[in-house]
Amino acid sequence: MRAALDKLVSLLGLALAVVLVVAGGLLTWGSNFIADEVHTQLAQQNIYFPPADSPAVAAPEYERMRQYGGMQMTTGAQAEVYANDFIGNHLKKAGGGKTYAELSTESNANPDNAELAAQVQTMFRGETLRGLLLNAYAFGTMGTIAGIAAIGAYVAAGVMLLLALLGFWHAGRVAPAEPQGRLRESQLA
Repeated sequence: MRAALDKLVSLLGLALAVVLVVAGGLLTWGSNFIADEVHTQLAQQNIYFPPADSPAVAAPEYERMRQYGGMQMTTGAQAEVYANDFIGNHLKKAGGGKTYAELSTESNANPDNAELAAQVQTMFRGETLRGLLLNAYAFGTMGTIAGIAAIGAYVAAGVMLLLALLGFWHAGRVAPAEPQGRLRESQLA
């Protein structure tokens, strides 16, 4: 009975190891696909960070930009820094501290104000580009998480495989159960 239970539990562990390997493979594929897509899409935009010593990033609010000085934007992490620390800071200045929604509401109330309408268009374009870059950052982060989950799945599969093999080994070492109702020779004497 004990050997049969060991074999059953070991078979379930082996099946779980196979499922975890498949999950790890799918997570690895997803991680690689996302990383390739983010890189390809950002590289096609041909966006470069200003050099680290450029006056364009000399102010304290551009500090995170300097780490990528002169590099082409190709990763989600770079897109997040560019979106928030470069475009975001420029939009604060261009909008006078107001958001696109606030300026758009003002512009709708003052339809003859051409300067305000131009400011709204600038904010709209900037927020659109910023949002697209932040989507690249979000997808890049999901790809990273999928890669970490893949590693976890592979490790768990290895542990389950080891436990299953130990279970089969143990099942082979357990003495076979004696049928009930039969007396042993030592009990008869």
